[in-house]
Amino acid sequence: MNNKPIGIFDSGVGGISIWKELQLRLPSEDTVYLADSKNAPYGEKSAQTIVQLSCKNTELLLDQGCKLIVVACNTATTNAIDHLRAQYPVPFIGIEPAIKPAALQSLSRTVGVLATRGTLSSALFHSTVNNHASNINIIEQEGTGLVELIEEGKAYSEAARALLRSYLQPMVASGIDHLVLGCTHYPHLIPLLKEELPPHVIVIDCGEAVANQTYRILEKKELLAAPNRKPKHHFYTNTEPALLTTFLKDVKGEIKVSYKDF
Repeated sequence: MNNKPIGIFDSGVGGISIWKELQLRLPSEDTVYLADSKNAPYGEKSAQTIVQLSCKNTELLLDQGCKLIVVACNTATTNAIDHLRAQYPVPFIGIEPAIKPAALQSLSRTVGVLATRGTLSSALFHSTVNNHASNINIIEQEGTGLVELIEEGKAYSEAARALLRSYLQPMVASGIDHLVLGCTHYPHLIPLLKEELPPHVIVIDCGEAVANQTYRILEKKELLAAPNRKPKHHFYTNTEPALLTTFLKDVKGEIKVSYKDF
């Protein structure tokens, strides 16, 4: 057994959607979460900058004694995870748009992908499409501006609704029956998505798959925490902690939210 924490980082509060799935699957594990909100969104930055930010976050989590790191950001995964795995000794779990299950389940053979520019332009994204959805019509849409609204605490604002509608309408008109969320911030918009999408369109994100993969890797490497522990969760943000705290208001357990200049 290994009671050291799992580390998680994202360009802000988006990865909280992943963190919640991890807690459901691994309820005895301590966690340390880094919200790099000061540098959000990663999706508009160069690949070199994303790698630098990912290394900075990784080293901070290693300083906290983390035994495994979840890169809870699609853009950081697609641009930096190979470098991180080559550079650091702990296991890394990445985030990948759930294109494969959407392609397998789609009846219309048309799937929408809402993601950042950094994810849609990456080699990993294109290889995933080629490997799992070569016979599917993939409708790509950059979600420009959505991360910023979520980071400003405006996920359910009229501005967010109008922006989301402008992105969804062309995809719906193209006949999508699945919408893949290619950014960990976007699951926070699911209530709006359900209101704006026709009822037959299924929304898919990768949170559950990431949690299951994290469990498998911890089990394989004999790093699982002792069962029936009361876990501790420490969240660090480099901006005002109030927003991060609002995303954790329904969470039970020992939670600490701190400002950290990183």
